[in-house]
Amino acid sequence: MSSGASNSISAMEPLQPLDRPVNAAIRPWQKALPNWLTGSRVIMSMAFFVVLTLWRFEGSAAANRLTDWWLIASASLFIIAGLTDILDGHLARRWGAESTFGRIMDPFADKLLVIGSLVFLSGPDFWYRTPQMHAFSGHGIQVSGIYPWMVVVIVGRELLVTSIRAVLEGLGLRFGADWSGKVKMLCQSVCIPLSLITTAVTRVTPLEDGTMPWGRWTIDITVWVTVAATVLSGVPYVFRCIKLLSAWDAQRRARGVE
Repeated sequence: MSSGASNSISAMEPLQPLDRPVNAAIRPWQKALPNWLTGSRVIMSMAFFVVLTLWRFEGSAAANRLTDWWLIASASLFIIAGLTDILDGHLARRWGAESTFGRIMDPFADKLLVIGSLVFLSGPDFWYRTPQMHAFSGHGIQVSGIYPWMVVVIVGRELLVTSIRAVLEGLGLRFGADWSGKVKMLCQSVCIPLSLITTAVTRVTPLEDGTMPWGRWTIDITVWVTVAATVLSGVPYVFRCIKLLSAWDAQRRARGVE
């Protein structure tokens, strides 16, 4: 059997139970801390959304070319929430404290923070009307650099991968995240606070002669790279899905199961 087929078959081993045996040597607070960190990420996401709800570019310090501490505060909340994502998983694995709660809530908290942030940053509070026409937005720009169609593309990718994972794991096939998903998450985690901080500390609207300042270019390039990375990161999942389903179907046929 080829190595590719061997890898596909090995991926079809029964899934492990969601609750792995907890290390009996760990203390109660060690068992609880990863879950508390995951829960705190949900709470910080809510606080982040409240801050952005109360902010509007028009009339803001950023619009008047002053340091916008409101946006810096929101970016700080996002960064701290993102750090809890790194820490909770690391501690859970290190202490042997992985749980059903963490398996469910950790991806939920991640998606809530990132997708919720993108929805807010593509909203009307980040709109700046200009007399010039722009290729993708008409008479105005999103100062965040994130437009509604980009959010649709990103959410579409997330729904596709989630649906594939649900189907495959329903068949008992392993379908964990790969390197492309990690690159996508890194790009999104950098893009969102960078957009907020750049808007807060420098000019991101067109200059009087219609040219774009460096802050505008910084945001736009980062956002486009993130959208491209998100779309491309879905391709390996689709090919891996096809490979796994083909191997699964071949195995069923070999056993005489229709």
